[in-house]
Amino acid sequence: MIDLFKRFFSSAAENGGTPAGRDNDRDVIVAVGALFLEMGRIDETFTKQEMAKVLSILTDKYGLSGEDADALLDEADRELKESVDLWQFAKVINDRYSIARKEKLIERLWQIVYVDGKMDQYEHYLMNKVSNLLDISHKRLIDAKLKVLHGN
Repeated sequence: MIDLFKRFFSSAAENGGTPAGRDNDRDVIVAVGALFLEMGRIDETFTKQEMAKVLSILTDKYGLSGEDADALLDEADRELKESVDLWQFAKVINDRYSIARKEKLIERLWQIVYVDGKMDQYEHYLMNKVSNLLDISHKRLIDAKLKVLHGN
């Protein structure tokens, strides 16, 4: 699992992420995975398409192997089950991510939302909640949404 975190953060640093070697690397990678899982599950139907998109983001954008991505999601799932709400995950991300990195995260969440071509009321609610927790303005939330919808 230590190698998973090292690979995540060395790859993430290359893609505008966090440099490896910080003490709370585990916390932030799990927080990101937890938000991805929560977005996929919010409508109580975590489709194969949504899971494929989450895995694709973790492998393509963060450089994880399929096995490492699965391990990360297992850990994030355990943390989600023990959590009361998403604030604990947002706090970790807010402490570690710049506004630009949080905007990238919001784009990736929009990608999960629109993998099926539509947004339902639960996804809409959660995107607004997460953007508020991450201190992302409504304008930036919508800009990220439009970027995903228009493939930019």
